[in-house]
Amino acid sequence: MAVDFSSLLSSSTSGATTSSWVSLAAAALVGASVVAVSALWLHKRSIDQLLKENDDPELVQEAARRRSNRSNHGPSPAPPRFRRGRFSGRDYGSSSSLPEVSSFGNCLDGTKSLVHSQSPSYAEQDHRLERGSNSQASLGALNAIPPGLPRVQIHREGATQIANLCNSTRRAVPLVNSVIRSTTPKSPVVGGAFETVEGSDEEEMLSNQDDQSFNYYEMNGDALLEQATTPRKEEGVRKSVSPAAPTDLINGTGEQNAMSGNILIRSHSIPGELHGMHAPDPVAADILRKEPEQETFVRLQIGPIGISDFLSTADAPSTEEIEVCLMLQECLALRQKYVFRENVAPWEKEQIIDPSTPKPNPDPFHYEQEPVSKHIFKMKDGVVHVYPDDEATEELFPVASATEFFTDLHRILKIIALGNVRTLCHHRLRLLEQKFSLHLMLNADREFLAQKSAPHRDFYNVRKVDTHVHHSSCMNQKHLLRFIKSKLRKEPDEVVIFRDGKYLMLREVFESLDLTGYDLNVDLLDVHADKNTFHRFDKFNLKYNPCGQSRLREIFMKQDNLIQGRFLAELTKQVFCDLAASKYQMAEYRISIYGRKQSEWDQLASWFVNYELYSENVVWLIQLPRLYNVYKEMGIVNSFQNMLDNVFIPLFEVTVDPGSHPQLHVFLKQVVGFDLVDDESKPERRPTKHMSTPSRWEIIFNPAFSYYGYYVYANLFVLNKLRESKGMTTIKFRPHSGEAGDIDHLAATFLLAHNIAHGNNLRKSPALQYLYFLAQIGLAMSPLSNNSLFLDYHRNPFPMFFARGLNVSLSTDDPLQIHMTKEPLVEEYSVAAQVWKFSACDLCEIARNSVYQSGFSHAHKLHWVGNKYYKAGPEGNDIHKTNVPHMRVEFRSEVWKEELQYVYLAAAAIPDEIDP
Repeated sequence: MAVDFSSLLSSSTSGATTSSWVSLAAAALVGASVVAVSALWLHKRSIDQLLKENDDPELVQEAARRRSNRSNHGPSPAPPRFRRGRFSGRDYGSSSSLPEVSSFGNCLDGTKSLVHSQSPSYAEQDHRLERGSNSQASLGALNAIPPGLPRVQIHREGATQIANLCNSTRRAVPLVNSVIRSTTPKSPVVGGAFETVEGSDEEEMLSNQDDQSFNYYEMNGDALLEQATTPRKEEGVRKSVSPAAPTDLINGTGEQNAMSGNILIRSHSIPGELHGMHAPDPVAADILRKEPEQETFVRLQIGPIGISDFLSTADAPSTEEIEVCLMLQECLALRQKYVFRENVAPWEKEQIIDPSTPKPNPDPFHYEQEPVSKHIFKMKDGVVHVYPDDEATEELFPVASATEFFTDLHRILKIIALGNVRTLCHHRLRLLEQKFSLHLMLNADREFLAQKSAPHRDFYNVRKVDTHVHHSSCMNQKHLLRFIKSKLRKEPDEVVIFRDGKYLMLREVFESLDLTGYDLNVDLLDVHADKNTFHRFDKFNLKYNPCGQSRLREIFMKQDNLIQGRFLAELTKQVFCDLAASKYQMAEYRISIYGRKQSEWDQLASWFVNYELYSENVVWLIQLPRLYNVYKEMGIVNSFQNMLDNVFIPLFEVTVDPGSHPQLHVFLKQVVGFDLVDDESKPERRPTKHMSTPSRWEIIFNPAFSYYGYYVYANLFVLNKLRESKGMTTIKFRPHSGEAGDIDHLAATFLLAHNIAHGNNLRKSPALQYLYFLAQIGLAMSPLSNNSLFLDYHRNPFPMFFARGLNVSLSTDDPLQIHMTKEPLVEEYSVAAQVWKFSACDLCEIARNSVYQSGFSHAHKLHWVGNKYYKAGPEGNDIHKTNVPHMRVEFRSEVWKEELQYVYLAAAAIPDEIDP
């Protein structure tokens, strides 16, 4: 095309702006056309030259030799043949912008080119290019994909990388220290509660490292493969893959070949694929056809696991480690000395052939006369002593003395304060946390698939027990508001209270408060905890008063009032109906005995029996508020001994002679635990072994927590021994501990309690936390309740405890003050799952823990958890009932056994069954 620029310029001398812009545009268009045609011609010529040179075997060998020399001695000058024209100095065999045809040519047999050996049509196109045919052939040669080429994968960042090189020995082998990340959306590893990486910048950096690592493996595959298959000892870390690798992946010496290592890593290094399988995701029907019992997963064994490891010079623990382990053994032995255990486990007492849904008790309030035993009991120094008859002088069930207990308590406190103990326990806890993180990285996808394969079960229909909830606040605020309005509308003339020297009807009570039913709303009720209750236990307790009026609390939320607790009983039955409707939610309600008088037990039992407060979804605990100083000031009791008499004497009376308190005898069949409650943050003096006995404790000051704890434990221990000897139900000691206050609260409950409520302060003592892990003491934690009182939600140690393997469950504590919905327990799980990114497997494991911690009967646990729930490890788990994969249960069990073996220096006697 020819353009006369001089004529164009002369024609625009008139200065017209439009003509100038048209001229410039025409000039730019012409120039761009010339450049494009030139570039296309040069590109075609380059392709033709490259394919022509590749047909010559001598040039191919020469290019391979030059690349080898360049990798060993740096770049070398190109031979003269490649220096002609504009292609001088370029190595077509290793071009960064064009396919490395010479490399593919050497892939199969080292001599024959892939272009000619794999695709005749491709070779014909090559031949046409040699003859100088049209440019369409060149572009076709570029677009054609030979059948023998390896497939290309698209990675997370959109970069295409070759998954498998031509030779199987050149596969990408991961580095030892590379980052392995799970990619399942359900997996909580990335950005979850168990990972310290936060923010998008860190994740982007890790992704870049992954891409760089893949390129490095691709370049150095053979060298890395030799390192990966060479057996070596690296800081005592052993890996084992279950099930055993196929025989074709095992070499002659019994070691696993590189192929199995490749398969193991490719399941985690290639996003978007499911554990190394290139097939698409299975459909629901395929998942349901799988047997969940055939779960396989990657196991990690870290640290010495056998006596041979301890005897070997390299793996033998240091002298300091042995010293610490011996002290930890001493602590565990002290706990075994104190904690009450039944002589005969429940699963040995009662043989259940049909583990189907337990049949409801047709008459739970039936009383049958039982014979009176000849046992004699006497209260001495705050502890009841039981004798077989009047003439006996030796007690039947001796218990450790207070002096002995306080001596052992101080021994525990001394051990957990030692620096070497704290250091070793901290390291072991960190290792436990990292083990769980690795387990999730390796097996989160498998756990998710195992849950998919369990028919019918999911988080909503596995059994969940609210292991810590106070009965007086078991309803939510909207429920209480509707109930109050209903009673004010239907029963306004009911006489409900005696105040100011006269009896008042319900209508008159509200008139005295200048309120009507229309005025009432949730805000006016004001029972919900807010920011003003944080670190103010006194203000939190005031939230139990509707509208700030203690008289409304007495009318609607007390069982010992003028109407004998009728309103509270009706409200309780409505909550029972909600639990029955949900079917899969259970509760353990805690109701108070104050110790002001012995008749409290009969009043509570008559309220329970007369209003028939029984539900298959509910069991009961007794809570004792630590309010001795209040009663002393009021003149209700003279000494701490009076309080103990009021609490325990009726229990021994009804055990020896059920006919003395028949309603209490019926009620105690539903009581499974005993609790200690009050504000733990109050300052107190640590007790010594020379503390005054309860009969001499006549001062106005409240005894310390451990003082309360010992005398409640000692009397419960003797009571349980007596009740067990007569075939009656027992009562476990399950106090509040560790919500606030001193660390010695947790040390005392480590020795005495079956399990505890809260336990947040374990985060302050690594030694005690490790001991609670080893003993698997249950922790019924309430993060939402703590968030309103003592600890912000994001600082709660629950996710850390869960990751480390402590026996934790979620509970509501006070739904009236804390929760907003009709299902407070599900709300507790929901908030935890959202904030801490728990997976469905995590939630089901926590729910399973709650069943084990609860005091429900053997028949119920058999139906809820599995026919062999009392077996330790995966043998006791049934995924069809718990929705917890066997691999998760087995991981927890194996890690716990390894820690026990470590502490006991490979001589631990690990039981096959759980502690009753």
